[in-house]
Amino acid sequence: MPIRRRTLLSLVALTGLSPTLARAEDPRLAQRAIGKPDAKTQVVELFSLTCTHCAVFAQGTFPQVKANLIDTGKVFYMFHDFPLDQVALTAAMVARALPAARYEPFINALFASQDRWAFAQGVNSTEELWKTAALAGMSRATFDATVADTTLRDAILAQQKADGARWSVDSTPTFVINGEKHTGEMTYEIFSKLIPDA
Repeated sequence: MPIRRRTLLSLVALTGLSPTLARAEDPRLAQRAIGKPDAKTQVVELFSLTCTHCAVFAQGTFPQVKANLIDTGKVFYMFHDFPLDQVALTAAMVARALPAARYEPFINALFASQDRWAFAQGVNSTEELWKTAALAGMSRATFDATVADTTLRDAILAQQKADGARWSVDSTPTFVINGEKHTGEMTYEIFSKLIPDA
């Protein structure tokens, strides 16, 4: 999904917070990844939880990527939050507040139910997020504290800003495969051709 410049600028404020320092101090900001860290191919996905193209990839392509490339040890897959709006930012904050092992299943659940919590008319997106977080085992107290946590918000935005500058991100999903940037939701057939020895 192309990034609207005004939207991005409204989210990515100058926080003065070092993403590296934040990750070292807050386990919620530790790397979220699956697979073998020493895999030959390293993939970074930059995504927004309200991006419909990201949802198509997550539901249609990622299961094959996981089964054929990640679970077989060929790919180490890293998730980088790149929220395109406030709703996506709140969802990213909640996802990161869950135990690391629940992160990937939770974001996939959000992608699968995107129409219900992100885009449905007349619903409170935060309350819809709460319902999914509760199913993932989060308490209401933790949820409320998380969505109000400006330190966590600013750290995610600082990392987004750093990633955007590093890889010239102008749409989601963006994939960085062994240092080379690729964009778009991609079928498994297209994605797998970018993976050596796939």
